[in-house]
Amino acid sequence: MNTTNMAENETLESITEHERILQEIESTDTACVGPTLRSVYDDQPNAHKRFMEKLDARIRNHDREIEKMCNFHHQGFVDAITELLKVRADAEKLMGQVTDTNQRLQEAGREVTTQTEEVIRCRIQQRNMATTVEKLQLCIPVLEMYSKLKEQLEFKRYYAALKTMEQLETFYIPRVSHYRFCQIMAETLPKLRDEIKDVSMSDLKDFLESIRKHSDKIGETAMRQWAKTGTFLVSSTAGRTLLGDRSEERAQQHRTFISAMQKQTSLGCTKPLYSLNGRTPTQHNGHDGEEGTEEEEAEEEVLTAHDLVDFSPVYRCLHIYTVLGDRETFENYYRKQRKKQARLVLQPQSNMHETVEGYRKYFNQIVGFFVVEDHILHATQGLVTRAFTDELWNMALSKIIAVLRTHSSYCDDPDLVLELKNMIVIFADTLQGYGFTVNRLFDLLFEIRDQYNETLLKKWASVFREIFEQDNYSPIPVETEEEYKSIVCRFPFHDADIEKQPFPKKLPMSHSVPQIYTQVKEFIYASLKFSESLHRSSTEIDDMLRKSTNLLLTRTLSGCLQNLIKKPHIGLTELVQIIINTTHLEQACKYLEEFITNITNVSPETIHTTRLYGLATFKDARHAAEGEIYTKLNQKIDEFIQLADYEWGMSESDGRASGYLMDLINFLRSTFQVFTHLPGKVAQTACMSACKHLASSLMQMLLDPDLKQISLGAIQQFNLDVIQCELFASSEPVPGFQGDTLQLAFIDLRQLLDLFMVWDWSTYLADYGQPSSKYLRVNPSTALALLEKVNRGMKDTSKKNNIFSQFRKNDRDKQRLIETVVKQLRSLVNGMSQHS
Repeated sequence: MNTTNMAENETLESITEHERILQEIESTDTACVGPTLRSVYDDQPNAHKRFMEKLDARIRNHDREIEKMCNFHHQGFVDAITELLKVRADAEKLMGQVTDTNQRLQEAGREVTTQTEEVIRCRIQQRNMATTVEKLQLCIPVLEMYSKLKEQLEFKRYYAALKTMEQLETFYIPRVSHYRFCQIMAETLPKLRDEIKDVSMSDLKDFLESIRKHSDKIGETAMRQWAKTGTFLVSSTAGRTLLGDRSEERAQQHRTFISAMQKQTSLGCTKPLYSLNGRTPTQHNGHDGEEGTEEEEAEEEVLTAHDLVDFSPVYRCLHIYTVLGDRETFENYYRKQRKKQARLVLQPQSNMHETVEGYRKYFNQIVGFFVVEDHILHATQGLVTRAFTDELWNMALSKIIAVLRTHSSYCDDPDLVLELKNMIVIFADTLQGYGFTVNRLFDLLFEIRDQYNETLLKKWASVFREIFEQDNYSPIPVETEEEYKSIVCRFPFHDADIEKQPFPKKLPMSHSVPQIYTQVKEFIYASLKFSESLHRSSTEIDDMLRKSTNLLLTRTLSGCLQNLIKKPHIGLTELVQIIINTTHLEQACKYLEEFITNITNVSPETIHTTRLYGLATFKDARHAAEGEIYTKLNQKIDEFIQLADYEWGMSESDGRASGYLMDLINFLRSTFQVFTHLPGKVAQTACMSACKHLASSLMQMLLDPDLKQISLGAIQQFNLDVIQCELFASSEPVPGFQGDTLQLAFIDLRQLLDLFMVWDWSTYLADYGQPSSKYLRVNPSTALALLEKVNRGMKDTSKKNNIFSQFRKNDRDKQRLIETVVKQLRSLVNGMSQHS
């Protein structure tokens, strides 16, 4: 029962579902019926069969309804068809009429249509022309501006071209930007800008190369203008005025220097002999020259930097890069290139020190470089800054000082060093006028001043040597009053006794004295030349002059005198004259002090004033000459002694002194007569030294170890020679000796010879060691040595005379006496050695 009910329920549900599906199919679009049909197959098995049955039933129902509807409307349809067939004939007739009317209308309107089309075409053309004119009015200004741009580029008006580009981009091109030619034009403008940058940079490079090549000309003009007028090249474009005009100051220093030179010229009775570049100070700086210089300065036109250099490439390039917004790149490039050029400018030629032109070109290039930089600094806004130029200058200054210090050390010509100093002063003053600090350059000048003094000392050393070589070392003969005044004018000599003497007469010094004095003054003039324009006080200049003069006297002149004195060809006569000369030069030192004082107007009593050391210099030279006199006298005595030819075995003397000794005494007499012009102590010392050396030489001759034996006859001959020496000493060859002072030089010889001549050995031995001993000066060792030689001589003589028996006994007695004396002398010598 339950099973039957369940089956009935399932059947009802299936029928209801199929009904729903059929309704859904009927109401849904055919394209969307697929999912509905798929649900039929998704139900229970065999459900589609029942659905098909249900579908067929539904179709049959619809067919029956259609058939009913058609049956209901069939009669109306038939009636409508009948009516339509009746109307067809009228429709065909109407169609013919319409077609005929249309043909007539078409024929009538064909001409109107043609005219209308022509009007339309003309209206279109007119509208197109108006549009074209309107567009052309917009495009023509663009093309004109572009043509203007091309023209500006052609004439290298780049700054104006950039302005034109800016107008094109901001105003003209945007209004017609949809045209292709404008697009091409817009694309071209950046390229043109790049071309302008490249061209302007190329012009700048050409400008930098040009000023590098012509910087020496710029510097030469700037330095010449400063040297003549005390002004420098001004920047007309920046409206600069002179930072300083020091011409008045320099002119005042110049006049002070010249007045000092002229003052000393009038005091010295003659113009300075020393000249630089062939011009004496008065010739170079005379009054007429000053007037001519003032006239030239009045007519000198003050040049500007623009007169020498065209700076337009820099300005143009700066403006272009500024407009293009790339100014920083340009500034960095410019500064980098100028730094490179600065390093090139600061590199000197290897042989710069050989000529003035080498230094001048070096300074001109540097000045030209910084003149350009100074102009750029003031003519442009920020292209270079003061800090940048100061950095460049400090770098350059260090290099310049190193270069000048190195190259100036090679200079051995004082004229060249002085020219270098003058150029450095002008160089420093010129750059100082442009605001650069130059204190280190003036400090360098003090180093160069020392070197200048060294070159002067070398030059004057050769001058002094030449004077000494040409001197005849004899008193100056003066024939007339004019000659005397000429000498006195050059050298401060005053001697009342000589002035009273009639002409001709002789001055005690030789020709070298006034020449040396004059050359010392010329050295002072030359040294003073270096101090000009150094902006130093009179006290500093006075100190520099005195120090350099001291070097000249104590080193150069002293060295020349010492070398002169040591020369082999300088004899005793020359040495005597040298001593006389140094005496007069020593007396003239005070006049050199006055000479420097008159130049500098600095009182010698000033606490810091340096004194001249001339007195010590000439005293040292005189002492050296005196010592050389003593040495040469002794050498001459030795030469005569070497001529001695004693016959040491002679039995008896010749009865007269030896010839060599008489010649020696005659030589000494004539020599000491020359010494009359020497100071008394010098002559006395020389005479005493000669006598002592002669006595010592004679003693050494007796005691010569190579001399083995001496006869009593030789002792007698030697005694005669010593007597002549004593007679010479007692004749007072040089005045001033008291009593027998000079004879005491021979006292040792005299006592020794007397001991052997008298054969007074008992007295000698008895009184030995007593202050009152007759033979106090006879040393036991000396007596022993000579006695042994005499003993050997007597033995040799005894052997030759052994044929006489009566002599043998006397010889034997004397021999025993000698042996006894020898023993006693040996005991004395041994006692002395033990005591020592």
